[in-house]
Amino acid sequence: MQRLYRKRIVLGVGGGIAAYKSAELVRRLRDQGAEVRVVMTHGGREFITPLTLQALSGHPVHLDLLDPAAEAAMGHIELARWADLVLIAPATADLMARLTQGVADDLLTTLVLATDAPVALAPAMNQAMWRDPATQANAEALAKRGLHLFGPAAGSQACGDVGLGRMLEADQLAQAAADLFQHKALTGRHVLITAGPTQENIDPVRYITNHSSGKMGFALAEAAVEAGAKVTLITGPVHLPTPDRVNRIDVVSARDMLAACEAAMPCDLLIAAAAVADYRPEVVAAHKMKKDPTSGEGLLLQLVRNPDILATLAGRADRPFSVGFAAETENLLEYASRKLKDKNLDLIVANDVANPSIGFNSEENAITIIDRALHQNSFAQTSKGKIARQLIAFIAERLNQA
Repeated sequence: MQRLYRKRIVLGVGGGIAAYKSAELVRRLRDQGAEVRVVMTHGGREFITPLTLQALSGHPVHLDLLDPAAEAAMGHIELARWADLVLIAPATADLMARLTQGVADDLLTTLVLATDAPVALAPAMNQAMWRDPATQANAEALAKRGLHLFGPAAGSQACGDVGLGRMLEADQLAQAAADLFQHKALTGRHVLITAGPTQENIDPVRYITNHSSGKMGFALAEAAVEAGAKVTLITGPVHLPTPDRVNRIDVVSARDMLAACEAAMPCDLLIAAAAVADYRPEVVAAHKMKKDPTSGEGLLLQLVRNPDILATLAGRADRPFSVGFAAETENLLEYASRKLKDKNLDLIVANDVANPSIGFNSEENAITIIDRALHQNSFAQTSKGKIARQLIAFIAERLNQA
């Protein structure tokens, strides 16, 4: 099983002899399905060449904070947003000390300060350096700050000493990285997620739909599985692979989606991320509608309302904890708050689809969550995968308090 499938990992390589293990680590991470980008310190380049890690990762290695080409697009900020995990291996005593002090004098340390992704360190140093009180204090301070420490291990070292200080092996680090994504806050819960657009037929050739790609809903399904849930994903027509361990049900129209949702009930948590068509043609032509060449008139379609899937499910006697999405182009929070109340929801997720960087078909998102008391929690723009994990963690906390 590829537990790191589609995870975005920035691998930081510090200046220690254990940097030779970083090459194998890149391979292990990619074997697990991760996409890896490498950032090297000046010291790291003395032990292993950037070309080696470029060949193994499949991407150019990032080296300098003040790279004019990268900084034109704020390269370190882009990497910080891109990452689902920053893993520094090896993490030297010097690098740990600089991170403890919040130093940002190279690309790697600046990236750590700029990211909201989890940061993990694989300490690697002489046994005396590891047990020095200063290093131990730094390790404790970093752990209290929320950074994860993988190791070190005990054993023989390059200098001939034996003791704690060896960097963990590549397969151990890959396993530890995978374990970070396995938060079991939804263990035993059945989560029903809707995703993608619906299509409402006009005739056998044409239909009404919208621009939804389904990427956010699929990312939520993947994140819910990581959180231990049993996930049913009901999706309109999209071109996306099914996340591992997800029960996927494909539908076409809004009425199809409602029927599939009702058949999947009961559930503990409903996340309605689909962009469901509000209207459908009253009459669907049996054959392709032909244009009248003698008439300059347009085509008039009579539309009728589709069933409101979210309101229907949230109004059931056995209603689940219900979370909706409000994709708006104006008055975002006002419209989202109204939808929260009108549909009897526990939470609503508002996102501005007028912004092309976070709208339909984009790879990133930025959201605001509104609860019944109209309290707001905002998540800054980042990848949809990372937003999904943040959102699932937030929802799980509220669900478990309910």
